[in-house]
Amino acid sequence: MRKFEKKVAIPKRNLKGKVMQEYYLSWWNLENLFDTFDSPTRPAWLQKTLKNELKGWDQSVLEQKIGQLAKIIKQMNDGAGPDMLGVCEVENKHVLDLLVSSLASLGRNYRVAHHDTSDQRGIDVAFIYDGNLFTSHEQFFYVVLKRTATRDIFQLNLKTAAGRTLIVIGNHWPSRRGGELESEPYRIIAAETLSYWHERILEKIGKNTPIIVMGDFNDEPFSRSVTEYALGTKSRTKVLKATSPRLLNLSWELLGDELGTHYYNNFAFMLDQFMISKGITGRKSGFSLKQKPEWKHHIQIEIFPEMKSHGSYPAPIKFGRPASGLNLNGFSDHYPISVVLEEQNEILK
Repeated sequence: MRKFEKKVAIPKRNLKGKVMQEYYLSWWNLENLFDTFDSPTRPAWLQKTLKNELKGWDQSVLEQKIGQLAKIIKQMNDGAGPDMLGVCEVENKHVLDLLVSSLASLGRNYRVAHHDTSDQRGIDVAFIYDGNLFTSHEQFFYVVLKRTATRDIFQLNLKTAAGRTLIVIGNHWPSRRGGELESEPYRIIAAETLSYWHERILEKIGKNTPIIVMGDFNDEPFSRSVTEYALGTKSRTKVLKATSPRLLNLSWELLGDELGTHYYNNFAFMLDQFMISKGITGRKSGFSLKQKPEWKHHIQIEIFPEMKSHGSYPAPIKFGRPASGLNLNGFSDHYPISVVLEEQNEILK
């Protein structure tokens, strides 16, 4: 706790003496963080859908799941915990509040931003952020339809202590169930929606608005949905010169490391990604990307030893469910990812 208080109380300075505030931002697919099988707050239609899937998911299992997730989150950011954590596959605010309570030893003033959707399995996108660093200004959401509702795109507009707006957009695009190509049109719908939102933000707030897009896209950085419709690219120049709402996809940096955030059939997939707007890429928003000295890239896959399975393929150890392969020593079927932003004391021209 002392370490964290020191970090917040003493802002860093660059070589020119300008005050720099760092923000450690993370994203994690929590793998089915459900409420208990008999939750009184669950709608009847969802209880019927999840009846078999949540068999045996009682209070003790939920507490173990929360505890396992908390073990990892507490290790992030050199033991201080992330300043903001985007998550997906959470059922409701109740389980998010339980997770925040389990992080109390960090001494953080964590707040929850969440919106209930009508996804068929009841899993949502949400944000946990430090209320001492950010205040919630506005929230927007859009439910991606796949004949029936699926997960939402969730936008949170934050204000820093310096009064700047920082926009974060969480994504959990439709899965590849039924086949990658067969399900691709639904992810393209999500991608096109995201790009439209990006464009409207720039029109309404300004072309250098700082936006961080994060999520489990169920596609990779080179997939059509990401490159052609969300307009994510690995080219910094294209982002800076483009008149269209392009995003710099930071996850391209990781593709040569033979790692992924999710593993299937012993193949690594980079499904979880961070993308940043022109305002951050060009440093004209007051925010810029920072690479930590101990990191190989600007973006880091958080692979702590206890999360990693043994053998040739370093897949994350799943927690699972009592109805299908429960492992009380597991965590999630995805690894978290993190980036670091710096906020300058004055906007660069």
